[in-house]
Amino acid sequence: MWDLEHPETGTSRPSRRRVLGALAASTVAATLTGARGASAQTGSRPELLYIGTWRGTQVNGARFDAGDATLTSLGVVAQVNSSWQAKHPSKPVLYVGSGDAGGTVSAFTIDRTSGALALIGKVTTDSAGTAGGLSYLGVDRPSGTVLAANFAAGLTAALPIRRDGGLGSPASIVVDTGSGPHPRQAGPHPHHVVVDPTGRYALVADFGADRVFAYRFDRATRVLTPGPVAYAVNPGSGPRRLCFHPNGRTLYLLNELTADLQVLGWNPRNGEITPVQSLSTDSPEYTGTRSGAEMGMSRDGRFVYTSNRGEHTIVVFAADRRTGRLTLVQRVPCGGTSPWSFTIHRSNRWMFVANQVSSTVNLFRLDPRSGRLTSTETSMAVPNPDCVTFA
Repeated sequence: MWDLEHPETGTSRPSRRRVLGALAASTVAATLTGARGASAQTGSRPELLYIGTWRGTQVNGARFDAGDATLTSLGVVAQVNSSWQAKHPSKPVLYVGSGDAGGTVSAFTIDRTSGALALIGKVTTDSAGTAGGLSYLGVDRPSGTVLAANFAAGLTAALPIRRDGGLGSPASIVVDTGSGPHPRQAGPHPHHVVVDPTGRYALVADFGADRVFAYRFDRATRVLTPGPVAYAVNPGSGPRRLCFHPNGRTLYLLNELTADLQVLGWNPRNGEITPVQSLSTDSPEYTGTRSGAEMGMSRDGRFVYTSNRGEHTIVVFAADRRTGRLTLVQRVPCGGTSPWSFTIHRSNRWMFVANQVSSTVNLFRLDPRSGRLTSTETSMAVPNPDCVTFA
């Protein structure tokens, strides 16, 4: 059942037998590597992380030892449809967004010793039960809210976080409008949501509508309401990811279908977005299918990273501290096929790349001074990984 054409990239997925065989072999290898690392007595404390499986039914656990750059697989820690994950900002709770109809978000408590997950409860973001589910979860700590982008239903939901870390029913839901010329843009499809530095707006990158919507966000009530006129990208671009520069005036937008990265001006007084710069994440000689996927930033705001599923690369840009404008630094192979997402370690010295089609999580060393990446040649097999989240 896994040899299906991929719904986003059009590429074929590896068979279940090949994936599970590779996973078993990798689990043994990774465990042995982890044991060697432990015996080396580096003094580092292994960290727990979770890996979702695109359109799969499981979440995998692992431990990362920064002292010797090893990954040790814990295997499957929860049976749940996983499209995206997010960690509670302070409690040992993991939120898992579902690709199931209705866009369910499940909350799990984390056993930090074993890595096991125990279900607290779950809520639905779409009462109509639209098939396809969620594309992103993000946590707004000041308001105690999980913001869920429901790709299939064209809506964004604000879910209150309870005292125990569980979730309440949506406090607010906003529905996007619009469409684009691509066959996958017949209607709105929110792909990402982020709260601006002032906390007064929630910005939604809508893949299907070719728009970035700036909704007003009341942190006290968790209510989302229509804001200024949405920012329109070139038709057929497919907005996918948003990220704010620390200067609070610069917004970055990664478009999936055109694989371009836009630098935008942000006015927090009126929610206005204006174009500043546009760069391609493709190499000049590339002529294949374009597919931008993930975007992230170094903790100091000096570097912006993107993943390119067309060329299977991670692309590094340097950001001007004052203007936020970008300059290309590096384009490096992702170590696998279809880099769906990546996660930058809190130390700003490591990057974990989820290569969805090749079913591997690859580890890169990050130089915080130059921003450049170097492959460690360390990888771990996980069936169709889509998201790496530290606990």
